[in-house]
Amino acid sequence: MSKISAYQAKQVNADGTISYTSEEDAVWRDLFAQQLPNIRRLCAKEYLDGFDRLGLPHDRVPQCPEVSASLRPLTGWQVDPVPALIGFRQFFTMLANKTFPAASFIRSRADFDYIKEPDIFHEIFGHTPLLTDARFAHFSQAIGKAGQTAQSKDHAWLIRLYWFTIEFGLTRSDDGFKALGSGLASSPTELPHSIEAPDVIRREFDVMDILRTPYRIDIHQPVYFVLENIDTLFQAAERDLIADVHAAQDLGLFAPEYPNEQKAG
Repeated sequence: MSKISAYQAKQVNADGTISYTSEEDAVWRDLFAQQLPNIRRLCAKEYLDGFDRLGLPHDRVPQCPEVSASLRPLTGWQVDPVPALIGFRQFFTMLANKTFPAASFIRSRADFDYIKEPDIFHEIFGHTPLLTDARFAHFSQAIGKAGQTAQSKDHAWLIRLYWFTIEFGLTRSDDGFKALGSGLASSPTELPHSIEAPDVIRREFDVMDILRTPYRIDIHQPVYFVLENIDTLFQAAERDLIADVHAAQDLGLFAPEYPNEQKAG
């Protein structure tokens, strides 16, 4: 998970805030304006309810302390700024402690529509709405606790369960598929791709299938998993996830559904 970033982390002030430039605030403003109608049309009610609860500013980059002040009364979570990319061990530990790690930088105009690594827009706009929902918050913490007990060789397997749910999960409503995942909610291009692309593979949610499905971080996903009932995610949090990982390792990975030019997750 820890790889070389193309961006430099922003420094945190003594009060926990970060000084963003007027251009960085403008990038947030324009991303927010572009993505708002997309999430209203394509995202699931669970995400939209959380988005409305938070009331994120539309014209500037939010500060982690102010977002934390909204989250704590709802689910006990908080958001702390981190460098662009952190290791699995730190990531799982923070989740176990109800702390979401937020990359402190915001993307440049060159990466406006698609960025390969998480930035503050992805972290706050994408992730924090789900953390207002007790089910998603509990599942995220369960992933973190499992990761704390896992061996290093298990981390890349366990993270697939987070990737295909919290990051890129779908659900189904009366009017079709809707996006749950944070990576979808924050992406101007992958959000419509996940819902409308005719060649996308949408599979039924299954923990073992997810753990055996490889992915790439640098392309739109060819495969998404669909939660027919959000409570299924809460139930998955009660499983012995490390035992599931070991069972998946014994079975092996499925053949990838993407070009294999780069290393998969």
